[in-house]
Amino acid sequence: MRYLARFASAIAIVGCLATFNAQASALPSGERQHGSVTVEPAYNDADGSIVYLATPNQLAPLGPTNVVQNVNPNSVAPLYLIVYPVAIATFNCMGVPGNCPDHGGAIAELAVSQEPGVYGTDHLLVPGHDHLVAGHGAGDFNAPWHVYVELFTTRAAVTHITTLAELNAAKAAGYLEEVDTGIVFLCPIVSESAYLAGTPVS
Repeated sequence: MRYLARFASAIAIVGCLATFNAQASALPSGERQHGSVTVEPAYNDADGSIVYLATPNQLAPLGPTNVVQNVNPNSVAPLYLIVYPVAIATFNCMGVPGNCPDHGGAIAELAVSQEPGVYGTDHLLVPGHDHLVAGHGAGDFNAPWHVYVELFTTRAAVTHITTLAELNAAKAAGYLEEVDTGIVFLCPIVSESAYLAGTPVS
């Protein structure tokens, strides 16, 4: 549970921004600073295209004691963080602390604590994770997003998951363990230029 607490502390915010674009030929990876926000890539779970999430910096923590209790459960959509035990692709966030240092380490620690037989016992060796969200105006998109971490239960089943259909199939087969973080984000929309204009975080 201390890893969940660290993760909640690492990504706790009162808002996040997203823009939805076509799949890029070269997959973007890592956070970028742009003004007072940190922008990072994700996947649109409807079709696997690239989207971007922007987290305002230096904002008050959120969690089950405030936001979750004050948000209508029917208006909350899931945001999935899929953690990979092997480097099979360019992930939205690579390595530890890697190119998403504000939450990559906490996610990796959660993975090795929950599934050491798959991820090993050294969180520094976890290669990375992806973010999966619903596209704007489609599927289960909503302004508040509830964060779930998805962990593989066997290395034999590891594949790059970029859509909700692929995620649900892996879960139905027992290849993923879901961890509810209890964290909710509020997510307006911003353009792709926020990512492209930002300075890479290392």
